[in-house]
Amino acid sequence: MRIVGLLFCLALSATALAQQPGQAVRYDNNYVAPTKAQLEAKRKEIQDAINETEHQLEDIKKNKNATMSQLRALQYKLAQRQKLISNINDEMENIDHTIVQSSKEILTLKQKLEMLKIRYAQSIRYAYQTRSSYDMLAFLFSSSDFNDAVRRMKYLKKFRDFRKQQVDQINETQNQIQHKIGDLNKEKQEKDQLLASQKQQSQSLLGDVKETNNVIQDLKGKESELMKQAEKNRAAAARVNKIIHDIIDREMKAAMKKAEEEEKRKAAAAAAAAKQAAGSGGGEKPKEVKPATNPIASNNPPPKPRAPKADDPNLMLTPTDVTLSNSFEGNKGKLYWPVSQGYISDHFGTHPHPLAKNVMVDNDHIGIRTNHNAQVRAVFEGEVSSVTVVADEKIVMIRHGNYFTVYNNLSSASVSKGQHVNTLQPIGVADNNDEGEPTVLFGIWKSGKSGSVAVNPELWVGKVR
Repeated sequence: MRIVGLLFCLALSATALAQQPGQAVRYDNNYVAPTKAQLEAKRKEIQDAINETEHQLEDIKKNKNATMSQLRALQYKLAQRQKLISNINDEMENIDHTIVQSSKEILTLKQKLEMLKIRYAQSIRYAYQTRSSYDMLAFLFSSSDFNDAVRRMKYLKKFRDFRKQQVDQINETQNQIQHKIGDLNKEKQEKDQLLASQKQQSQSLLGDVKETNNVIQDLKGKESELMKQAEKNRAAAARVNKIIHDIIDREMKAAMKKAEEEEKRKAAAAAAAAKQAAGSGGGEKPKEVKPATNPIASNNPPPKPRAPKADDPNLMLTPTDVTLSNSFEGNKGKLYWPVSQGYISDHFGTHPHPLAKNVMVDNDHIGIRTNHNAQVRAVFEGEVSSVTVVADEKIVMIRHGNYFTVYNNLSSASVSKGQHVNTLQPIGVADNNDEGEPTVLFGIWKSGKSGSVAVNPELWVGKVR
C-alpha cells in the first residue's frame, strides 16, 4: 500500500514537473499597441521639437511687435504640445495594460506556488510515514532478484531527487513572484510620473493657448497691412511658379530629345549588328519559317500590344533617369529634410489665413523656419537644373528623373547648373523672410507629358535629421 501511495504521489506531481521554472506565462489577447520603447522615443522627439521651437521663439520675441512668424511658431508649439499630451496618454494606457498583465501573471504564479506546496506536503507526509529503515530494507529485500533490487534502489533515489526538485520549484516560483511584484511597483511609479508630467503639460498648454490668443489679438490691428503683405507674397509666388514651370518644361523637353536620340542610336546599332550577321552567313537568305497551322487560332487576329499610357513620364526619360526617378519615388516618406533643424511654419496646399478665415492661402511648397545662416542641403541625389535669382533671392532646382526639388529663399547658392549633387550635400544658405526670420521654401514637383504638378512635401520628408 505504501508503494502504491508513493506512485500516486508521483503521478499527482507530474503536472508541476511539466512546467519548468522560469517558463513565461502566456495570455491570448487581441490587444495591439506600440511598444514602451517606441512611445518613449516619440515623447522625446516631440519634446525636442517643443524645446527647439521655444528656443526660436526667444529669437522671434526680440522683435517687440507681434509678427506672423511668432504666431506660426506658437501654433506649431501648441500642436506639438497636444501631440505630447496624447502620447503621454498612450504611454499610460500601455502601462495600464502591462499592470493588468503583470497582475494576472502574479496571480497565476501564486496559484502554482500553492499547488506546489500542497504536493510537496503530500510527499513529505509519505516520507514521514515510511521513515522506518526496516520498511526500506523490507522494500529492497523483497526484490525477486538482484536486478529488481537495483531498480528499487534507483526508484528510491529518484523519489529523493523528486522532492529536491519540488523544493527548487517552490523557491524559483517565489523568486518569480517577487520579481514580478518589483516590476509591477516600478510600472506604477512610472505611471505616477507620467500623470505628473501630463498635469504639467496640460498647464503649459493653457499657457500656450493664452499666449497664442494674445498674439492674435495684437495682430488683429495689423490685419489690413498683413493682407497686403499676403497679396504681395501671392504675386511673388505666382512669378516663382511660372519660372519653375518654364524650367521644368525646358528640362523635360531636353530629356525627351535625349531619350529619342538614345533610342535612335540603339536602333541604328541593332540594324548594323543585324546587317553584319546577315553578311557573315555566306549570302544565303534565311529560310522563311512558317508558323504552325492552328485552325482555331488562325481565325482570330493576333493580339495588339498594349499601348503605354499617354501621360507615362518614363516615355520622356533615358533608362538612367528612369532608375533615378524610381529611386526617388521609392523613398517617399523617408527623404531627408532640406535643413538639419526646423519646423514647418507654413503648410502646403490651400488653407485659411491664420488671421482671416475667409482669406485662403494656396502654397505649392512648405515653409520651414530654421536657424540663422542654416545650411540648406539636397534631400536626394540628382542634377542641378537651375540656379535662379528672383528679387535678390536664389532658387535652386534639382532634377531627380521626372521629379524636381525646389529650394527657395536662399541668400547664397554653392552649386551651379548641370552639377551632380549627392544626398545631404550643401547647396546654399537659408535667407530671412520679410519679418527677418530664417525660412526655407521647399517644394517637390512631378513632371509628365501633360505638364508639371506640385506634390505635398510633407508626405515625402521623414524626420528632421
